[in-house]
Amino acid sequence: MTLKFTPHLPWSQPPEPPDPQTAAPKSIMLASEGKPVSTEAIEFAARLSRNAKAPVQVFMIARIWGSSFGLPHPGLMPTKREWQAQHDSVAETVRQLKRRGVDATATVVSTRNASGRILAEIKRRAPDAVVMAAPPPRHWFLAGLFWDQEPYRVRRLAERPVYLVVGNAIAKQANGSSKKKRADRLFA
Repeated sequence: MTLKFTPHLPWSQPPEPPDPQTAAPKSIMLASEGKPVSTEAIEFAARLSRNAKAPVQVFMIARIWGSSFGLPHPGLMPTKREWQAQHDSVAETVRQLKRRGVDATATVVSTRNASGRILAEIKRRAPDAVVMAAPPPRHWFLAGLFWDQEPYRVRRLAERPVYLVVGNAIAKQANGSSKKKRADRLFA
């Protein structure tokens, strides 16, 4: 009897996205779990979009900080200042994409579970590719404790190809390690 492991396990390798040099997606989602989108991720999404003149949907999360006895508490919701910061960040991202000749729109939503909300939006919009800025990966056992590791959760659980842009490199895990190269090159 052979055991089949689901790709959703934290230590399993996510499927490899297609080569960005040859991929021609019809729609792209540039998602963020609440942090401003990096210039490298914007440039990567713009380059990916140029292959097929695909529109880019920018999707940003405003974090809800918890709940009180399972009920939303007004003190834990994003403040007006936090909402404004997210809207300003999204506006700047859209401006940078339009400056690069890409048709872009944006959405900001609030949630406690960023990866779950991004995955639901991916399922709803069905983009051909998802681009996310990500920090360097952590060990799978510790990654669940950090908010900044949401892009790796999204990549592992998404049914669409997810490109993670780490600094000026694209993260592609092979044999449990990640390497860095220039943004225009994908590494094995």
